[in-house]
Amino acid sequence: MAALVVSIIFSLIMAGGISWYAGRLPENYKMTWGEAMALSTYVFFLLFIVFGIVPHQWLTVAENEWSFRADVLFDGWGLITAQSQGGWFPFDITLRTISDSVAAIIYIVYLGAMVAMWKSWQEPKKSDSTEVVTSTYGRPLVKRG
Repeated sequence: MAALVVSIIFSLIMAGGISWYAGRLPENYKMTWGEAMALSTYVFFLLFIVFGIVPHQWLTVAENEWSFRADVLFDGWGLITAQSQGGWFPFDITLRTISDSVAAIIYIVYLGAMVAMWKSWQEPKKSDSTEVVTSTYGRPLVKRG
């Protein structure tokens, strides 16, 4: 359980680091080759944690510590009892199915967060200052009319 919590916290800290770094970049910044390589390595390890370690740790906790096995049926605390067990629900749901569904939800949530991060990184920054276009002599160019 501790490994799951640590991996989630570590992935959130790494994602926050990307947001922090993106916020510090000036407008129209051209990244150097070395910076791009360092950031690509950073993003590779972030994706490795997000799509490899976090779901693995969830499945490990669910199967080993909480015994979400394929031979144990989920009855929804008496609300969702399968027809094979004398209830109304049309099919059986095992605890293994629940743990795999949560792992799929983890993938979907992280994928959505990753797309949002891509979008925020690719959007051009809006400058707060209202700079006036100047001529070669330094005087402001104002359109009349």
